[in-house]
Amino acid sequence: MKEYTIHPMVVGANETDQGVMTYLRGYGKRIWIPIYVFLIKGGEENILVDTGLEQFVVPDHVGRENGFELLEFEAALQTHGLAPEDIDVIIHTHLHNDHCENDAKCARARIVVQKAEYEFFLDPHPLDHRYYPDLLDGLDVEPVEGDTSFADGIDLILTPGHTPGGQSVAINTSRGRAVITGFCCNALNFPPNAPSVAPGVHTDALAAYDSAKKIREMADILIPLHDLSIGRHRVIPAP
Repeated sequence: MKEYTIHPMVVGANETDQGVMTYLRGYGKRIWIPIYVFLIKGGEENILVDTGLEQFVVPDHVGRENGFELLEFEAALQTHGLAPEDIDVIIHTHLHNDHCENDAKCARARIVVQKAEYEFFLDPHPLDHRYYPDLLDGLDVEPVEGDTSFADGIDLILTPGHTPGGQSVAINTSRGRAVITGFCCNALNFPPNAPSVAPGVHTDALAAYDSAKKIREMADILIPLHDLSIGRHRVIPAP
């Protein structure tokens, strides 16, 4: 089985409440959540997981105090010798706008997303304002259904709850199975020696809890989608 490395790039950050991450916990604590693009190296194609925000305004101290560099999408790719037109595949965890605003810049890429997520994205419920249905207009969208073997050493795992069709990305590495969560969370969703915590924002709280539990049990390396610590790693797993 092929082994890959995962390269987190911080392409934005939002200030929010911890309760947005953790259901019924942490309300009133203000936090910064990084917006990640993950570059997957080791295969024949240039693969991204999510593309993040197109524009952002973040105080300089946020990256400095948390040990990561904040870069525009193009500049982040350039640190790996790539440009948007070099991207072959974008795998989406879900289609909230902070995960897909740069898709249109990757003109050659096919966009892999769960069918249930794509359908909801095209006709979102009025309560969920994070979907912008025009973001993928004219792009090569490739819907998948359920747990799917995407490539040798890369599996897509249906993890609904935060959104109707969230998918986690399980990637074989030299140190076991790394899983990028398909739902918005940070390390506090996975407390040591205690049950997992559902994302604070969800369309189905029970499914969200089940998804968090499922991913935690299968991952050798857990990569919460908005955890500050992930941005300190240039590569996962570390050499």
